[in-house]
Amino acid sequence: MRMRRKAWLPLAAALALAASTPAQSLEQRIGALLEPPAAKRGSWGILAVRAADGAVLYERNARMPMTPASNTKLVGTALALLRLGPDYRFVTRVLAAEAPGAQGRLRGDLRLVGGGDPTLSGRAVPYSRDAKESDPLGPLGELADQVAARGVKVIEGDVVGDATRWPWSPYPAGWAIGDMTWEYGAPVSALTVNDNAVRMTIRPGRNEGEPAAVEFSPPVEPFTVHNTLRTRLGAERRIEVAREPGSRVLEIRGMTPPGGPAAVQWVAVPEPAEFVAEVFARLLRQRGITILGRARGLTRPPGVQWSEPEGVELARRESPPLVELARIVNKVSQNLHAEMLLRETAHVLRGEGTARAGVEEMRAVLTEAGADDAEFDLEDGSGLSRRGLLSPATLVALLRHIESKGLGDLFRSLLPVAGSDGTLSSRFRGMQEAASIRAKTGSLAHVAALSGYAGEDPARRVVFSILVNGYTAPSAEVRSLMDIIVVEILKESGG
Repeated sequence: MRMRRKAWLPLAAALALAASTPAQSLEQRIGALLEPPAAKRGSWGILAVRAADGAVLYERNARMPMTPASNTKLVGTALALLRLGPDYRFVTRVLAAEAPGAQGRLRGDLRLVGGGDPTLSGRAVPYSRDAKESDPLGPLGELADQVAARGVKVIEGDVVGDATRWPWSPYPAGWAIGDMTWEYGAPVSALTVNDNAVRMTIRPGRNEGEPAAVEFSPPVEPFTVHNTLRTRLGAERRIEVAREPGSRVLEIRGMTPPGGPAAVQWVAVPEPAEFVAEVFARLLRQRGITILGRARGLTRPPGVQWSEPEGVELARRESPPLVELARIVNKVSQNLHAEMLLRETAHVLRGEGTARAGVEEMRAVLTEAGADDAEFDLEDGSGLSRRGLLSPATLVALLRHIESKGLGDLFRSLLPVAGSDGTLSSRFRGMQEAASIRAKTGSLAHVAALSGYAGEDPARRVVFSILVNGYTAPSAEVRSLMDIIVVEILKESGG
């Protein structure tokens, strides 16, 4: 590790180099930044063009398809805005076969019908850098309040979590098995609460030999927990959490000294529809409603035709407008929400809410943007798939296409601001000139990406994309070098 760091161009030296050679061309300045041996131990794809006329300012392997990681979200959110429109809203309904009787008895099942809304959580919408999350079950509680207000006292049947709007195919091709345990790899479902995840808190025992205490929030236990984590004086803290894909058995093991801070993990829920039904039933009971049946999930196998659920509507919730959902996707790089936007777009356009149909629509919008179909091959909407490919030229073509459709200002507002918010809040430190940079990040093992816009003046604004694959230098240093390169690109915009 020490030798690798010596081979890498330190951040301070890179800044000094950039500052000391103002008379050099952009090509010379970036070329010098990529000259150190460590920078060469990785594949760099870079393209920077003037937004107004497409004039190329710098290119390096610009047409090479590369793993884009979360830069894929640029394609999915652009597609949703272009096809569904910024004001599109997702609707969640509560249906019954008939209205409640005079005594408040509801015959048959109560069905909570998912409409693909990713905002059934405590997440603040619209996005705000400093916003605090509220009750994660607040939106479901509002629906339960509406049911109670309709006079429902007894539900004779089941409480059903209906996720049939999209076929049940929760994991796109190319997702790693290890991702599926955690919140960032949560299964994709048309009925989603709290991002299909629970916060698990593990508190070590206070005395030697005591087992750890495990708590879940929301306070519904979606797992069978096998807890063998033990406390031992002098032990090195080692806490392991494991779950087989699709399993509801969660294993917690390891060793830790007595007391000490709690460990917090966000764990994905393997069966979202059933989980939501259980949570909703709990909220209904808290409002004095008796449920004679059980809570259960309902999904639709791939290949089975979808039909709109019908019945008497007892409750309804509309999401905030799509543009605010897309802002969250791009600002914080939310994988599940990106996949949900993609499936809903495919559902509306094709009547098939699948990743495959969504990817076909993504390909169509890239073709419309003028991208070469030999330079991209996608598998999902989030970029978590290791099989997705995009070239820098493809991403630049997309970003310019959005500008040509009159959505440039809107789309730029969805991207993290350098050094200020979202996934760029801790980057571009000490670079005050970077405030006019709006860009989407991307990160996987040995993959880094940054694509967006530099400069405020529309006549001189630059569209850029930087993709780095297969690097062996420390990720933080790769990202720092990317930031320096973008600031060099920014100088071409007059910013």
